[in-house]
Amino acid sequence: MSDRPVLLLTRRLPEAVEKRASRDYNALLNADDSQYDACALISKSRQADAILTCSTEKFSADVIEQLDPRVCAIASFSVGYEHIDVTAASARGITVTNTPDVLTDATADVTLLCLLGAARRQHESTAMLREDRWGRWDATTLLGIHMSGKRLGILGMGRIGRAVAKRARAFNMEIHYSNRSRLSEELEDGATFHKNPEDMLQRAQLLSFHCPSTPQTRHFLNAKRIALLPDGAVVVNTARGDVVEDDALIEAVKSGKVSGVGLDVYEGEPDFHSGYLDLPNAFLLPHIGSATKDTRDAMGFRALDNLDAVFAGEDPEDKLK
Repeated sequence: MSDRPVLLLTRRLPEAVEKRASRDYNALLNADDSQYDACALISKSRQADAILTCSTEKFSADVIEQLDPRVCAIASFSVGYEHIDVTAASARGITVTNTPDVLTDATADVTLLCLLGAARRQHESTAMLREDRWGRWDATTLLGIHMSGKRLGILGMGRIGRAVAKRARAFNMEIHYSNRSRLSEELEDGATFHKNPEDMLQRAQLLSFHCPSTPQTRHFLNAKRIALLPDGAVVVNTARGDVVEDDALIEAVKSGKVSGVGLDVYEGEPDFHSGYLDLPNAFLLPHIGSATKDTRDAMGFRALDNLDAVFAGEDPEDKLK
């Protein structure tokens, strides 16, 4: 019998990640990537010393209370950890970790993709080709937003927000941001800080969300705040779906107040507001911000690094409190 710790993987993960997990642990893999509900998580935990999970599995206080007593760590294959009740885990002595840093660049890249796709009306352009509606060139068809020199508002200037700002500067964009606290002059790098996010909204010709989901940010972008945006603004969200009030944003696009949206995240995903599908100027992605091989491998390795530290009797780098 091997004395390696037993590690439960709740989802199928990239091959390189599963290979390392199987090398260093008695890994219980989810080969067919089936969905583990609360009952399955509780049942399967009876074989495990630790759990490597994804944001699709919900570790509520009730689930955590019923996990096997031997479970000492939950490593999440994600930056967000809203799916885990960290307070309940801490009360049971379970270490919880996430995977920051490693998906910063990939998510920032997709944010620029969403900004460009929404600003330059990619969906409408592609539909014209696919539906064989491309006729004679003319000077007034599919006129989009020229991003260079425009004002970009960023709500949440953490690692990803700063990476987006860095990329936007290559477009000679003027960066405005609102954050819980002002950055140092070095990290700010010429961006304009707005303590009051409503003040930033009034400047944001393009708006990008990079804040966590909290009671304060849930449905932040509502009808009242949309009204503060310059007419024809572009709105992009690659952070958390629930920071946007869907009905209000959809209505703003229909009215022309917002000229286009670029979304990679949605409230209630994979279910999402079907009204977005009726908007010709909506650039929509199915939550692929971190979806590169390099990034997903790095996320898995970061989660395993954290677990290695736990079983070595050390504090993992990404321990959540």
